[in-house]
Amino acid sequence: MSDGSLPVPESSHQAMLAVALKAIRESRRLRIADMARLMDMAPRSYEHFEAGRGKFDLDKLQKFAEVTDSDPFAILASVMLKDPEFAVRTADNKPMVVFMLALRDFNNDLRDDIALIEPRLFVGAFRRVFQELVEHVRNRDLTAENWLDAAASRVGLNLSFRRGVAPKKG
Repeated sequence: MSDGSLPVPESSHQAMLAVALKAIRESRRLRIADMARLMDMAPRSYEHFEAGRGKFDLDKLQKFAEVTDSDPFAILASVMLKDPEFAVRTADNKPMVVFMLALRDFNNDLRDDIALIEPRLFVGAFRRVFQELVEHVRNRDLTAENWLDAAASRVGLNLSFRRGVAPKKG
């Protein structure tokens, strides 16, 4: 697609998962043969796994995440969110792993009392946290990155030190 987004399958969860897995593999610059070897699978078996053919296998998904150093929970969430790009965007910072580890501690702390928390409290708490994260990203200090970009440019290097920002063309 021209805007850089992944195609979003209309139909099944398997198709959505297939798009996410392929996108992560490609973002890691791994070939099918590489993945098959790293996951101890025959290439054809790996192709079937990545394409979402056959029964869903959580152990294989976890192995895939380990091999690609990505977030297995984000891969699953991307299917439910109907947004395969979520799995790619979060592969490096792994927010769903962080969330699940924190949720595990929360569950261990409260045990049965977790049922006493009303859904509206979760909504308020999560919205505040997400808003704080949005503000952090929007207001991050790019002083060092801007200085490095300018200094590189002065010596004729067409580079960008800001994550996700390509160097200027020409």
